Amino acid sequence: MNTQEEKNDVHEVPAAEQEAAAVEAVAAEGSQLTELEQVKGERDALLDRLARLQAEFDNARKREVKERQDARDYAVQGTVEPFLSVMDNFQLALKSGGSADQLRMGVELILKQMEDALRGLNVTAVDAVGAEFDPRVHEALGSEERADVPDHQVIEEVRRGYKLRDKLLRPALVKIATNSQQREA
Repeated sequence: MNTQEEKNDVHEVPAAEQEAAAVEAVAAEGSQLTELEQVKGERDALLDRLARLQAEFDNARKREVKERQDARDYAVQGTVEPFLSVMDNFQLALKSGGSADQLRMGVELILKQMEDALRGLNVTAVDAVGAEFDPRVHEALGSEERADVPDHQVIEEVRRGYKLRDKLLRPALVKIATNSQQREA
């Protein structure tokens, strides 16, 4: 019997080992399930955070587009507003039944009002008549031989030029003097 008992003991030990291994496997499976649930939870949290960040980015982009459009509208409003009264005065001048001198005087007043509006926007006229020709701000339309005026001096302004602060908006169209006596000396 000794051998039979030994056989039973031998069989029992492996069964006990199998049972312990099964318990460890179930514990490991439980641990893996817990880790898997933890990873899934982290993934879900990251996906939620990503969705929130994307929504915040979209909202910021939309807000920036709206603010840019508002700034443009504000700039246009500030630019157009001074000219509305100029237009009103032109319409009044067209409706008036005054003489040619009265009409001319009204148009001169409107021109002064227009120049004031431009000055308010930092737009200034380019100096032309009497100034030396400067190709950066003048565009020569022609020249005229004149002995009484220095060479390359602007003698006539055909179309006024304008600057916005230091930036040229359009050059002045001018006629310049040529003085051959001065060039020879």
